[in-house]
Amino acid sequence: MPHINASKPILITGCSSGIGLCTALGLKQRGYRVFATARKSEDVEKLSNQGLESFQLDLTDSNSINIAVDAVLYETQGELFSLFNNGAYGQPGAVEDLSRDVLREQFETNLFGTHELTNRVIPVMRNQGYGRIIQNSSILGLVALPYRGAYNASKFAMEGLTDTLRLELNNSGVYVSLIEPGPIESQFRANAFAMFKQNIDREHSAHRDYYAGVEKRLSKKGHAQPFTLPPEAVLKKVIHALESPRPKTRYYVTTPTYIASVLRRSLPTSLLDKILLKASAAENK
Repeated sequence: MPHINASKPILITGCSSGIGLCTALGLKQRGYRVFATARKSEDVEKLSNQGLESFQLDLTDSNSINIAVDAVLYETQGELFSLFNNGAYGQPGAVEDLSRDVLREQFETNLFGTHELTNRVIPVMRNQGYGRIIQNSSILGLVALPYRGAYNASKFAMEGLTDTLRLELNNSGVYVSLIEPGPIESQFRANAFAMFKQNIDREHSAHRDYYAGVEKRLSKKGHAQPFTLPPEAVLKKVIHALESPRPKTRYYVTTPTYIASVLRRSLPTSLLDKILLKASAAENK
């Protein structure tokens, strides 16, 4: 794909590792002016040491969101070509083991903070008459898997909110795209394991026997799931969403996502449930 006039500024969330870091470095190399944000100050320092313009941004904190956006717009004299909403985490656990507070925390990062940040930049893009908003969703925004209820719900909600936003921004010059990755090499599983240990009471759960498999899967190091791709696979889709005259509304990444999209459209729910239960049991052996 040919390069565009690419000193265009892009704000990216969740850049401490994985998809966010890969995308930030890849777009900087491509010529974009990248503002890479992260929740922790030590990660912001690491990003700065890698030559990125970096600010602290905690999606659970409205003040943090406002400070970061104001800082970016100050640096760009009020211009912002794109926002890549990548920051998120996964909270494992059976639905009946998720407290209201734990579910709220999942949504604060994965949906509410992302929504607030997006709403801060939409007026900028409307005023410019152009812009690209890219939402990093998941295969779990298309189909549900057991013991991922909090993450499933947050990504299903993101899909619905994004579809609505796309319709409302029709003819504004602002394009909205969803990226839906399956398994990608990242720190996602390690972070999910930490949240599992922090928030799920395994010993007093009706699911405690099954949780043994969940813990085994999440704690494995250096063992990728089948069909896992490097984060560069997502970067490729982000570049298309940024540079295509007509970006796609959805970008599937990894074979499981393509399969899930087909199965969701073509199978009765009862049969799809059987397939998803079998897949979940196999990965947690």
